[in-house]
Amino acid sequence: MTDQNCEKMQNIIRSVPFMQLLEMEVKALDGDTLTMDMPFTNQLSRMTMTNQVHGGAISALIDSAATFLVVSKLEHGVPTINYRTDFLKPAVGGSGLSAKATMRRLGRSVAVVDVDVTDESGALIAIGRGTFGTSEG
Repeated sequence: MTDQNCEKMQNIIRSVPFMQLLEMEVKALDGDTLTMDMPFTNQLSRMTMTNQVHGGAISALIDSAATFLVVSKLEHGVPTINYRTDFLKPAVGGSGLSAKATMRRLGRSVAVVDVDVTDESGALIAIGRGTFGTSEG
């Protein structure tokens, strides 16, 4: 997809206060994959002095990357039916995180998206799967 499509998704992100707080950014949108980055900030720490990213922020990145991949295909908002996150290792602060969302199914009523979250070194931090309603409304 074009930079124009990434910018279209980024404009939607800019309109969502929660996503502004997390500073998420669509980096690539190509066919059935979307890459979204989220920088580490101290506000995302799990606990003071741990320098680890809170799992809620990682889960939000997974849900957001998956959602925006479906939105890019359907060109309307979609509800999350379910999503899960499996944490594989701590995400150490100071490094940003990158989520790569891959469409597994885009049906008439349901879409399924898998997401891998890696740190700046490329280490796999978490995996997730989201299921979304595809009907407009």
